[in-house]
Amino acid sequence: MKYRRLGQTELQVSVVGVGTWQFGGAWGKDFTQDEVDAILDKAAELGINLIDTAECYGHHLSESFIGDYIARRKSRSDWVIATKFGHNHADRESTTINYWSPEQVLIQLENSLKALKTDYVDLYQFHSGSDEVFDNDALWTMLDKQVQAGKVRNLGISIGSNDNLHQTDAASKVNAKAIQVVYNRLDQTPENRVFPSCERQDLGVLARVPLASGYLSGKYKPGAEFADNDVRSRHNKEQTLIKLQKVQEIQQNELPEGVNMAEWALAWCLKHPAVTSVIPGCKSPEQVESNARAADFDFVK
Repeated sequence: MKYRRLGQTELQVSVVGVGTWQFGGAWGKDFTQDEVDAILDKAAELGINLIDTAECYGHHLSESFIGDYIARRKSRSDWVIATKFGHNHADRESTTINYWSPEQVLIQLENSLKALKTDYVDLYQFHSGSDEVFDNDALWTMLDKQVQAGKVRNLGISIGSNDNLHQTDAASKVNAKAIQVVYNRLDQTPENRVFPSCERQDLGVLARVPLASGYLSGKYKPGAEFADNDVRSRHNKEQTLIKLQKVQEIQQNELPEGVNMAEWALAWCLKHPAVTSVIPGCKSPEQVESNARAADFDFVK
């Protein structure tokens, strides 16, 4: 495994992390604690130290799996835990609760710490909110107080639109030290404006959805169908078809013979100088192992 400094933080993170949206049950599978343990054990064995999660992945369910694992392994300092705020959704029908208010975000932070069974998070990320809720000085003042108190080691921004220059450019002003953004071979938008801004500010970059929701894994052919409990079943079918057709073209024209497509796709992201780490999801220890091999991929430009 290789490691890179995450922006201006003191964190050295593995270039391949573990994305954990799937632990919340939105990707066609409900996980058990034993299955999560096996995935994180394999990650630790391979030198992966970065776990990315969020309070809304199963309403703290993903965080709880991670917290239970780390509490039993007694290895909190070995891990860099990144979580997020803003989509609490304890009451999805509520139209009166402002989940972006400083008061509500503080509640989310406390609940995340409780679920994760830790007294601090390494990276606490603003999660795909609008510019309107982002431009709230009171929110960032409250978060800065949590940094001073030691409950948050570093702040970050997970931008919703992968061309959101407003929030990226404001990162240093709000003391955020990392940007999380969708970036993969099918969607290179951040290269135009977001990555140059990150490089100017020395921000860490976490590339999420680096396998394009699994489409770049090479497992799916045009016309593939997904189960009702798989979030991809709600993707626009026409767009999905176009993406899978593009993946076939990439396999034929760009993928070296005998090379695993998922490993190639992750390595493709990592070759951009702005990218610190990729955070692919994984459903098994075998997928963790495949993802980790991207760190050693010798990418021929």
